[in-house]
Amino acid sequence: MNAAPDSLPRTAGALREAGYRPRPISQEIHDNLLAALRAGEDAWPGIVGFSRTVLPQLERALLAGHDVVLLGERGQGKTRLLRTLAGLLDEWTPVIEGAELGEHPLEPITPASIRRAAELGDDLPVTWRHRSERYTEKLATPDTSVGDLIGDVDPVKVAEGRSLGDPETIHFGLVPRAHRGVVAINELPDLAERIQVALLNVMEERDIQVRGYTLRLPLDVLLVATANPEDYTNRGRIITPLKDRFGAEIRTHYPLDVAAEVAVVRQEARLVAEVGEPLLEVLSRFVRNLRDSPVIDQRSGVSARFAIAAAETVAAAALRRSALTGEQPAVARPVDLDAVPAVLRGKIEFEPGEEGREIEHLVHLMRRALAETARERFAGLDLRPLADAVADGHLVATGERVPGRDVLSALPELPVLHEVAQRAGVSADEPAGRIASAVELALESLFLARRVSKDSGEGTTVYGE
Repeated sequence: MNAAPDSLPRTAGALREAGYRPRPISQEIHDNLLAALRAGEDAWPGIVGFSRTVLPQLERALLAGHDVVLLGERGQGKTRLLRTLAGLLDEWTPVIEGAELGEHPLEPITPASIRRAAELGDDLPVTWRHRSERYTEKLATPDTSVGDLIGDVDPVKVAEGRSLGDPETIHFGLVPRAHRGVVAINELPDLAERIQVALLNVMEERDIQVRGYTLRLPLDVLLVATANPEDYTNRGRIITPLKDRFGAEIRTHYPLDVAAEVAVVRQEARLVAEVGEPLLEVLSRFVRNLRDSPVIDQRSGVSARFAIAAAETVAAAALRRSALTGEQPAVARPVDLDAVPAVLRGKIEFEPGEEGREIEHLVHLMRRALAETARERFAGLDLRPLADAVADGHLVATGERVPGRDVLSALPELPVLHEVAQRAGVSADEPAGRIASAVELALESLFLARRVSKDSGEGTTVYGE
């Protein structure tokens, strides 16, 4: 983060002369979002698959100045979406230098800042806070206390001689410290109900109450939260009075189509090797099949993080093969998909009664995803010459120690192979690993269609007659 420009005012008097006026956080977001919409700018960078569903609802809520709760299963991008709210704040905002809260120099709210402003007048020192510092996030946990969120009496300040009822003995919690900013609470139902009650005044009256006395602070915060649907989480619930205070409840969802799922994986996955578009489509269809499968506990959902982890696992398998064989670049091939079920089966919940059959179900759904991808990629393409070549004795071996050039050298020169590569987005002059990946996809589709056989064992797979 860069330092605030030197040209910005550094005293309350200079700030007033420059025309800076206090503006509520809701109005600030309203104005900046409206400006982005009018200019055709992307107000939600990095958010994929929500443009026609979630984002219009969220934009309407923010333009209305509402606090928002996002409701959805795990791994739907709720937290990622909330973090983009910081981008709708002014890049720099003035605050009183040395103040405990981020108070506007022309509108102090704590007794200490009000006293300083009265004493110093136009000479009140001003510093500038970047918008990234005005977004505060808290993961709700059962051990979260009222003091964490709202504040508590500071025994050190009491020991210094202040009376217990003095407002300046308060140690402010997370919400007051986010004054003039955004407060995001993840997994809100996990907060104990008595802790949720402490947020009622903040959301409605915008004041806080600590240890039996009320400190009237005109807090200016936008409160946003995430939660899982109540029919899923057994850990808690959002109490009715708090739910009533949220102006908008917005349902999120998993990507609605394969293209959106691929885009999420491509954006989020840290791939240590090249994973082509066809394999990403296989993984995306695999995850979508899991979400539709009756053997998977759909109440817990199948997170987008599963697809991301699967892509990273496939890339790692390709990198390992590259290290063993010396082939460069490291390119993932369909054989690398075999690593996914065993590694990631613990990331999803199966229905009762499926114990011991997890790998079987995952392998079946992966094969179905591969068949669907191959059917779409090779639609209208006659693969009989490839099947005939294998039937005539050109057996093709692949595996974790088989480089792509060996896969290709096992087959005769066939015009259909060039078409297969082209359908997979690979040209004939590209490295052998990329072409081999396309050829393996075609061979696997022939096996799944029962037009060639496949024999697997000890890290090697052979496609034969």
